[in-house]
Amino acid sequence: MAAFIAKQMVGNQLKSVKDKLSGAIGGGDKEGEGENKEDAGGGGEDPEVEEMRREAERKRKEKHEKAEAEREELRQSIRDKYGLKKKVPEEENMMMNNDDGGRVGRKKKTPAELAAEANADSDDDEFTMPKNMDELKNKVQDIPQKLAQSVGEVTEKCSLQ
Repeated sequence: MAAFIAKQMVGNQLKSVKDKLSGAIGGGDKEGEGENKEDAGGGGEDPEVEEMRREAERKRKEKHEKAEAEREELRQSIRDKYGLKKKVPEEENMMMNNDDGGRVGRKKKTPAELAAEANADSDDDEFTMPKNMDELKNKVQDIPQKLAQSVGEVTEKCSLQ
């Protein structure tokens, strides 16, 4: 720990001394940095060299496009020969099915659909709450009849052996 603290305190002073010495011996870092930047960045290149690089890049791209076109022709001939359909990339598929809005789950219902669904649920007479006591008595008296009727239907359909 003590060595670390000592290095931190003395390190900056040593660095300045090294810089001064290398500047006196090598002619200075400022000039060397400038040359390195030109070599690495490519900013100081000859315009002819830059033009040659652009031309080589253009030729390379043309070569790859031509090779891809030949491959696509070969793929299409195989599809035609065997009656295969071309696969639709996922991006195009998503564009075609844009109506879901990118959702994973089901489609969100509109307020009109929700109201229609609520009305359909309220049409079910068996489970609605009666408004007065007479309706409640009638429904309770109807339960054994409905139960007997449904049991009779089941026994007609099924035969025990």
